[in-house]
Amino acid sequence: MKKYALLVCYDGTNYGGWQIQKNAVTVQQKLNEAVEKALGVKVTVTASGRTDSGVHAAAQVCHFLAETSVPPERLAAAINFNLPDDISVLKSSEAPENFDATANAKRKTYCYRIYISGRRNPLKDRYAEQIKFSVDLHKLKQAARLFEGKHDFKAYCAAGSQVKTTVRRIYSIKVWTREYRGSTDVEIYITGNGFLYNMVRTLAGTMIYFAADRLKKEDIIRSLEECDRNSVGKTMPAKGLTLEAVDYDFDLF
Repeated sequence: MKKYALLVCYDGTNYGGWQIQKNAVTVQQKLNEAVEKALGVKVTVTASGRTDSGVHAAAQVCHFLAETSVPPERLAAAINFNLPDDISVLKSSEAPENFDATANAKRKTYCYRIYISGRRNPLKDRYAEQIKFSVDLHKLKQAARLFEGKHDFKAYCAAGSQVKTTVRRIYSIKVWTREYRGSTDVEIYITGNGFLYNMVRTLAGTMIYFAADRLKKEDIIRSLEECDRNSVGKTMPAKGLTLEAVDYDFDLF
């Protein structure tokens, strides 16, 4: 058997997240089925990490084991033939024998998108959250700097999560903005060595609340030093979140 890697893009709107579930259609289920139809063998496609219900991915990395005569670079086309329109394999390759998409991931980058406007924009609503209240963009960038570095993000983790440690390192948070047709589009790019359940969405909500004067700098510091859940902002809706990149120590594709 050989190991293969896939670079996958998907719109998560119609799915109950990545991982297979009993009561919801998931991205992993659709990929497993598509590979089976393409190659005639059952496989389990493993991703770099689970995305939640409604979350999107621009570059999810996956791997699976199979025996096939299809050239590695042509697997993408073969699998795409059996996928729905909202999931696509962008690239495929043969992976090193010991490659694990989850365990070998070194960095991940997520983007949370909002648009600040008094009017709803149906062309943005699928991938961004509308914010109707005033947001100070300078303060939004100030908040980003508070989270960079190694911290205990327990306050930013959804209740009931089972992890060995809630300490994570944020390498960078970059805020991109533009004025466009009566609204302000904002993209918050967060790169870290790993993320807790709902962590990115809660980080984004906390940054937005700080920039809207609903939280103070002291609240953010308290949330990191004392793990005070009452000092963080809203966990933002899933639709604004996209997995943008997964980085390894080598080039897979």
